[in-house]
Amino acid sequence: MDRGTFKEGIDYLHKRLLNLPDKRIGDNSFISMKDIGLSAFSVFFTQSPSFLEHQKLLNKLAGKSNAKSLFRIDHIPSDNHIRDILDEVPPSEIFPVYDYLLSRADKAGELDSYRYLDNKLLMPFDGLHYFSSKNIHCKKCSCRHHKDGTTTYTHSMVSSVLVHPAKRQVLPLSPEFIEPQDGHEKQDCELAAAKRWLEIHGKKYAKLGIIVLGDDLYCHQPFCKSVLNTGYDFIFVCKPESHKTLYKDLEGLSKLGAIKEIEIKRNKEVWRCRYINEIEIKDEEDALKVNWCELVIHNRAGKRLYYNTFVTNIAITDKNVFKVVEAGRTRWKTENELNNTLKNHGYFLEHNYGHGKKYLSSLLATMILLSFLFHTLLLLTDKRYRAIRNYWPRKTFFQQLRTLLFYMYFATWSALMEWMVNAGEFSIDSS
Repeated sequence: MDRGTFKEGIDYLHKRLLNLPDKRIGDNSFISMKDIGLSAFSVFFTQSPSFLEHQKLLNKLAGKSNAKSLFRIDHIPSDNHIRDILDEVPPSEIFPVYDYLLSRADKAGELDSYRYLDNKLLMPFDGLHYFSSKNIHCKKCSCRHHKDGTTTYTHSMVSSVLVHPAKRQVLPLSPEFIEPQDGHEKQDCELAAAKRWLEIHGKKYAKLGIIVLGDDLYCHQPFCKSVLNTGYDFIFVCKPESHKTLYKDLEGLSKLGAIKEIEIKRNKEVWRCRYINEIEIKDEEDALKVNWCELVIHNRAGKRLYYNTFVTNIAITDKNVFKVVEAGRTRWKTENELNNTLKNHGYFLEHNYGHGKKYLSSLLATMILLSFLFHTLLLLTDKRYRAIRNYWPRKTFFQQLRTLLFYMYFATWSALMEWMVNAGEFSIDSS
C-alpha cells in the first residue's frame, strides 16, 4: 500500500461516487455527481476552501490542473452547486469507502500494530457534537426546546475509531449520526446511535476481533448484550452513582477479602489495581455477570494522578489486569487525537460549510472524517509522506501543500511527494 495508498483510495472513492443517486434532469446535470463529490472531498483533504478556485485558474493558465490529475475531477463545480446537489446524498453512500480503506490496511498488515489485549483491536465509541444554531436547521437536526420559547438545533454523531495505547494515530470507521429516526417520536441519542452502528456495521468487523471501549453511558446491560451479540468484547467505565447495587456488592466482597489486589511500578508511577470476576451488573434475575477492576495511579510521593473503574466481559487475571485497565483508559484518545484534531487543527468540523435541508451537513461531516482517515493511512503507509510530516509541523505541511498545488502542476500524487522530499532533502526510513 506504500505508494499506492492515495491513488487506490481516490480510485475507489471515484468508483463509489459514479453511482451516486442523481435527481437532476437536462442541462442541469452537465457536471457529474462524481465531480461534485470529489470536489467537496478535495477541499477537505487539502484543508483549502479556495482549492477549487485556484485549480480553475491553474487550468486557465496551464491547460491542466491538480484537481484533474490528483482527484480525477473533470469539471469543477461552484461551491453553491456542490451544496445544492449533495444535499440529496445520504452519508451512507460514502461508508463503503471507509470499509475499503480499512480492508486494504488490514491486508497490508497495518492493523497488526494496533492489536493489543488478547491480540484484538480497541474501538471506543464516543459522541461528537459538531453543529449548533438557533436559526439554521434541517430535517435531520436534533432539537432542544428552551423555556424561553427558543429552540437550539444541533448535529452530532457517534464516532468509532481504532486506537492503541502507544499510538497517536487513530483510525476512524464509518460514523453513525444522532438524528430523528423514521417512526420514532422520541429524540435520538448517543446510546441509540451506537446500537444502530452495531446493527449496521458490527458483523462485518467482528472477524477482526474488536473490544468496544466507552464511558459510563454505555455501561448498562442492554448495550453490553448488544455488544456481545455482535461478537465483540467490551471494557466500559463503571461509576458508583449509576451502578449502586454493583458497588454495594463490591463493598461486601471487599470486607470478605474476595477482591484481589496487585501493584506495579511504571517509570515514576505506581499503578495499583483491584479486581474481581463474575459480579452482577444489576440487581435482577437475568443480570449479566461482568468482571470489575479499579485502577489508581500515584506518583512516588503518593499523590494520586488517576483513578477509574471498569467492567468487562474479559476474564481478569494478575497477568492481564494492567492491560485491561490500560485498554479502558485508551478511550480518551478519541477526544484528544480525533475530536480535537477535527475541530481545531485544519479540518474545522464545526465550521458551517453548508447546512442544506436534508443530508448536506452529515454528508460533509462524513467527508471531513474520511479525509482525516486518508491522511492517517498515508502517515502509516507512505514513507515519503511520513518523512515530510515528521519534519514539518501539521500547519506548515498544509500551508506548503496548498501553495504547491496553487502554483505547480503534479501529474500524480507520487510526483508531488517526490518533489516535496527532494526539495526538503528529507531522509526516507527503510522500515
